Amino acid sequence: MSIWVNEQIDPSGMIYACIACCDESQAKDCHESFQKNLTEIQRSSGWIARLRTVESWDEVPVNALKLD
Repeated sequence: MSIWVNEQIDPSGMIYACIACCDESQAKDCHESFQKNLTEIQRSSGWIARLRTVESWDEVPVNALKLD
């Protein structure tokens, strides 16, 4: 089972927002939303939206909103 993890990360590497789910389609929609919500100022400052997969809920950041 893959768990999809969406993260918005600030320039210092701190996770600002995180949502994890098992549904690939839902995860991709969330990632698109995370990317669209970053302003040009945030992007130029180094903010990123990242989508990654993990194999266990233990690998998901503790502050994540977990949807399954």
